[in-house]
Amino acid sequence: MFAASSMRNVVNLEYSDAKRALDLIIEKAQQMQKAVAVAVTDSHGELIAFARMDEVPLPSIVIAVNKACTAARTGKPTQEIGDRVKHPEKGHDISYYGDSRFVGWGGGIPVIINGRIAGGIGVSGLSSVEDAGLANFGAELIAGSNG
Repeated sequence: MFAASSMRNVVNLEYSDAKRALDLIIEKAQQMQKAVAVAVTDSHGELIAFARMDEVPLPSIVIAVNKACTAARTGKPTQEIGDRVKHPEKGHDISYYGDSRFVGWGGGIPVIINGRIAGGIGVSGLSSVEDAGLANFGAELIAGSNG
């Protein structure tokens, strides 16, 4: 039998947190007069909430989910994964990660609460920089209200 102190506690986002982040990101995109797809996952990279604005490119749907999954499962922004993939001598080929859903475009941000990965946010439909900026807004909202 394991002692209680040897058990790992998992922190996961709740739907209410995911919904608040979605709403904030959609509001910011509307202010920019742009369309995005937004996905929020739990710490395992599994989808909690998703929103797709009108006029967002269809590939952005799957890409947003994959960005959120990648960020949650690796605990790193997807841009960091992408930078390593572009320069395998400094990191790894994308196949190293062993998950066909992993992506290396900017726009996936892990949500960290009390030092633990609680989930991921993925935004797609704009440039990598804009996607990452919007995802950061959502991650900061959640972390700030739970930290």
